[in-house]
Amino acid sequence: MIKLESSRLLYRPFDVSDAQDLFAMDANPIVHKYLWQKPSINIDESLQIIDYLLKQYNENGIGRYATILKETGEFIGWTGIKYINDHVENGQTNFYDYGYRLNEPFWNKGYATEATTFWLDHGFNTLKIKTMNAYTHAENGVSNHILGKAGFQEMETYYNDDNVAWKWWQFENNLIK
Repeated sequence: MIKLESSRLLYRPFDVSDAQDLFAMDANPIVHKYLWQKPSINIDESLQIIDYLLKQYNENGIGRYATILKETGEFIGWTGIKYINDHVENGQTNFYDYGYRLNEPFWNKGYATEATTFWLDHGFNTLKIKTMNAYTHAENGVSNHILGKAGFQEMETYYNDDNVAWKWWQFENNLIK
């Protein structure tokens, strides 16, 4: 697993030293507004997430990466591509999913857009992924805007088991047949 970078951000695999920063982000209820409304309550949850990510790196060669601000070395959240093969989302499994989660102090600074552009380029041109999917809470206007601006097409709105509306997005790499 190599370290990657864009103009202002570094992307690297998670390790256990990221647990405190991950917990600080995931314990914030505001960060979870458009997620599942279940902020983390102890650092063991963050350690379990990191174990899961390490497993994904080993099994799929890809996963969410710790995202670091170059200028300061601060952990700002996670971004990246993950291969979904361990659950069903919108009736789908075995697909590449782009996603991100940034800690609240780093919102509205263009980092999500920068990371999205970077990971799409990396996924399509380096990893040669044919189709990238993403899903967002239907009311998350910022994330929906970022995905649309990046070139994702909104395919449909679907409802999860809790009857919450989510948008299903897709981006086809037309260079791969």
